[in-house]
Amino acid sequence: MTATGHLRLWIAALVTVASATSAAADSDATIAANAAGYRASFTCSALFNANKSLEQIQQHELTGIYPQLQPLVNDYEAIIDHSAKIVAVRYSDSMPPRFSVWRPQLGCVQLPVGADVSAIEQLPLLPNAKYAPATDSGLPWQTPKQPNSPSGNSQLDQVITQAFSQHYGAGARTSAVLVATPEQLLAEHYIDGFNPTTSQRTWSVAKSIGASIIGVAVQQKLLTVGQPAGLQNWSSALDPRQQISLEHLLHMASGLDSQVAGNRTDRVYLGGGLVSDTATEAALEALPGTRWKYANNDTMLVGRVLRERFPSSEAYLQFVFSQLLNKLGMQHTFLETDWQGDLVISSQVWTTARDLARLGILHLHNGQWQGEQILPPNWLRYVSTPAPSQPPRTNNAGQPSPGYGAQWWLFDAGFPGLPTDTIAARGNRGQYLFVIPSRNLVIVRRGYDLAGEPPFREHEFAADVLRALDSIAQP
Repeated sequence: MTATGHLRLWIAALVTVASATSAAADSDATIAANAAGYRASFTCSALFNANKSLEQIQQHELTGIYPQLQPLVNDYEAIIDHSAKIVAVRYSDSMPPRFSVWRPQLGCVQLPVGADVSAIEQLPLLPNAKYAPATDSGLPWQTPKQPNSPSGNSQLDQVITQAFSQHYGAGARTSAVLVATPEQLLAEHYIDGFNPTTSQRTWSVAKSIGASIIGVAVQQKLLTVGQPAGLQNWSSALDPRQQISLEHLLHMASGLDSQVAGNRTDRVYLGGGLVSDTATEAALEALPGTRWKYANNDTMLVGRVLRERFPSSEAYLQFVFSQLLNKLGMQHTFLETDWQGDLVISSQVWTTARDLARLGILHLHNGQWQGEQILPPNWLRYVSTPAPSQPPRTNNAGQPSPGYGAQWWLFDAGFPGLPTDTIAARGNRGQYLFVIPSRNLVIVRRGYDLAGEPPFREHEFAADVLRALDSIAQP
């Protein structure tokens, strides 16, 4: 038998063997370092991005979080240097503290585990970065409205009151609600201590922001969605990951191993890990495009594809801010990075309800803003087209679940009261941005929902908002 024949027999034998394996659990030392990183990064971001008090930070950011980390996060103390905008958290007698450092417009960045504070001199910065203004401009809305004032629609006001209770979920803790057309803020409400400039972590709503950044690059012909991802770490001719396209990543269909739960990427989020090595290191477990699996890494790799088109992290970051955020007036949005300058665009964005609404309105305008085509004219249609591979359309209770487009969720069927063109950006702890083109409407809900408790039922809330808006035309 030829060598090729032996090889084929060997491969055939391999594919008939099923082996059950599981990723090793994190060590106690790593869990401790991650808990310290959680406390450092959330304290830093909430303090210097959002101007929150320490009492607010404890109540909102450090309560109701991952049960595994909650006890340690409570035990550790944050040491704050207000002038240098550095937060340190000690967790070990033999290791340096965990550090989180604030930078204008880029928010806070974690130093890697074991790094000394002197490493901050090497952190990349955004060229010509500006500090966020004290107030929000109110643009592009033509009709100013005072936050927390009655909307003029008693049924809408009732729905918003319900949103700030546990009406839509026992674990719901709403912090902000905004309903707007491109011309008018119809309703805008905040909890005590919040206002239109109070930013909050988006969690996975950031994924839809990341898709919008890619849309800008497509409009400017820097990228095409069908091109190979072409990452440097996958450049060997032997690497089957060369099959992965940018579109596969946008569709959550890379086929890469993202462990059992692809929404837990603690090494990058909490441990100061790098996007360029952590997100690129996984092997294939399915052929690209054949399977949908929610994975933070797929989104981080989307950002990395664009980053490798620029000569430096500074040039990359300058492109993102100058070509998207600054043009929309998203002046209270902080895109946080790892310590090498890669956007952690799957989760680590801090922004306001108004800035999210601005992004939604850009999509309602088919990518056009003040006469300039920022996204491709068909970008809304692209991100709202169902991906070839879809998530399960029912949950464990048999209830309908949304479909998936390109880094946006699709409420296309099975959700009474919502038009089938409804798309949404969705994030942990109850972050939602609904874009409803047929109604020319965006709906934003922000929250601090409690882990393990019944979550905020966002589709019911959005449907109630639409019914309330319809009621005003009734006799």
